[in-house]
Parts: sequence; structure tokens; C-alpha cells
Amino acid sequence: MKDQWNHLFHGEFADRRKLLSGLTLEQVTAKPSVQAHSIYDELWHAALWQDIMVRRDEELYERTWQAGQRYPERPPGDLAEWETLVEAFHSGQARALAWAESPELHREVNPGESMADILRALAVHTAYHLGKIVALRQVLGAWPV
Repeated sequence: MKDQWNHLFHGEFADRRKLLSGLTLEQVTAKPSVQAHSIYDELWHAALWQDIMVRRDEELYERTWQAGQRYPERPPGDLAEWETLVEAFHSGQARALAWAESPELHREVNPGESMADILRALAVHTAYHLGKIVALRQVLGAWPV
């Protein structure tokens, strides 16, 4: 069952590990315009939503998302903080894919919504933000990798 889902998280675009590697602190914190988020902002946002969804963490949802904190309040203090976020994101991806092996994948977890529905929505949301990261890397001259 996991193979049916793997392409949603590890196919159709550049390898996620490669996409998030080889960046400097200056690159991950750069904002090419007033309207743009940084690479760090985009990954932080995607990782937060992924964590909320995969853990089904209502408290985290209320404390952050519902309170309006959808992007970080500050940039990372150093490259190690960025690398910690990257690893947390990859770990969350592995947890999300573990759902695909659950015998309850098609069980309703919210009214009218199954774990499979949540997994598909998470894959789309994540792909959107990774696409923005690719675009930011292109603008910064840090693409292709």
C-alpha cells in the first residue's frame, strides 16, 4: 500500500533531500521581495502543518495555526537551526507515509474525511510549498542543485 502513496511524497519533482540541501544561512533567510517568504519560512510553515496533521495534534493546531502563527516569528539563528528543521520535516514525511500502511487508512477520522483524504491533502500542500522553495532558489541563483 505504501508504494501507491510514495510518489505523492517522493516523486513527480526533485528529490526532497536534494531540494533542501546545499543552502547557506543567507540563502535560507533571504526574502527577494517584501511580499515573499524566505526558504526557511516556507519549510517552517510546511513542517508545522505536516506536524499538526500527522500527529493529529489539536493543541498545536490551536496554539499556532488558529492563533494566526502560520509562519515563524524570526529567522533561524544559525545554520544548525535550519538543518534541525530540515530533519524534522523529513521525519514528518516518513511518519506521513507510515499512514499508508495503516489498516485504518480509509477510516473516517473527521466527518466525511478519512486518513487517506488527509494524506492526499497534505501531499498537495507540501508540494505547493516545495515548489515555492524551488522558485526562491531559482531567484537566488541557488538552482539547479
